[in-house]
Amino acid sequence: MVADMDSSLNPYSPGSGRRPMELAGRQAEIDAFDLLVAITRHGRHERSLVLHGLRGVGKTVLLNEFRRQAERADFVVVSLEGREAEGGPEAVRAKLGRGLLQAGRKVNRPGIGGALKRGLGSIASFSAQLGVTGIDIGVDMTRGRADSGSIEVDLEEMVEDLSGALAEKRSALVFLIDEMQDLDRGLLAALLAVQHQAGQRDWPFYVVGAGLPDLPAVLSEARSYAERLFTYRSIGALPPDAAESALVVPASKYGATYTPEARDALLAASGGYPYFIQEYGKAAWDTAPEKTITIEDARIAIELGRAQLEQGFFLTRWERATRAEKDFLRLMAQDGDAGSSTRDLAERAGRKQSSMTMTRAALISKGVIYPPALGRVAFTVPGMADYISRLNAL
Repeated sequence: MVADMDSSLNPYSPGSGRRPMELAGRQAEIDAFDLLVAITRHGRHERSLVLHGLRGVGKTVLLNEFRRQAERADFVVVSLEGREAEGGPEAVRAKLGRGLLQAGRKVNRPGIGGALKRGLGSIASFSAQLGVTGIDIGVDMTRGRADSGSIEVDLEEMVEDLSGALAEKRSALVFLIDEMQDLDRGLLAALLAVQHQAGQRDWPFYVVGAGLPDLPAVLSEARSYAERLFTYRSIGALPPDAAESALVVPASKYGATYTPEARDALLAASGGYPYFIQEYGKAAWDTAPEKTITIEDARIAIELGRAQLEQGFFLTRWERATRAEKDFLRLMAQDGDAGSSTRDLAERAGRKQSSMTMTRAALISKGVIYPPALGRVAFTVPGMADYISRLNAL
């Protein structure tokens, strides 16, 4: 219980991948990964998971939660993001190599046995092929394994060499990959091929991915059988009861409450999106003078929260766009968040559809829009259309 609304005790945590105090509405995904762990501990293989949805819905939070679950089970875990800010595909592959070596150091304990040591040697060989050296994991590279220079061959041999030893321990190797749609196609195809082998041969290896709504289509394009490798989970806005819990429960743990009007106004402004709930909740806590958050407090918080979102969530994406790309986005904003037909956009602009192809591709590459279906585009960020419309109205 707090005597006042101490900002240092603010229970809301907006930020990329930060776990909220109340992780509401995602128990089904947590339970699904728990089941994967339990089945693996019984020596069997389970289909892996892929999370897909817009930005701000909590996919990264779930991946971090999966990591905690896997580490509690003593699994070997490597986290990766599909795109590095600098360096391109080579940087992503190098990060994978470093992650494997770091995980290998944790596994290399006294008395681990010869089979696991040979598997660690394959990790060293595989990482060296990715250009990563200088991280000593206490074993020599395994010559003739995971060192051919073919990413698919080497990944398969590395996983195979680890699998026997990990299976004996009822452990597994887990790759947690955020922004999976941004992986280079060679690495993506290799991961899918090895996941396919793991399912057929009961190897304890899992690729758990998260990405934009078009991620399932990207995976199927890379390997036609990808649709059968994973349990796909669409992650969106929270249902009303879960959204209410995400807003109300953190404050209640410190003795604060919302009036029904304040609660409803903040939830309506958030649209049920977890990141937005955290932003508006934080603003409400910092705004309210008393432990009962009123509608007046909520109205101020909505203005402050919206300003914060515009600066930190929307503006960065807008400013990365060129003039031509901004024109394209303005045309899209007229259709709202539901998405746009590329034919309609061309007609609206008075141009040929083919003349807008490069602009469309650049915006997809920047992660501002995505193709939900053939001939359509939509914003990757909820509320982006409204933001652009407000900009145009200024």
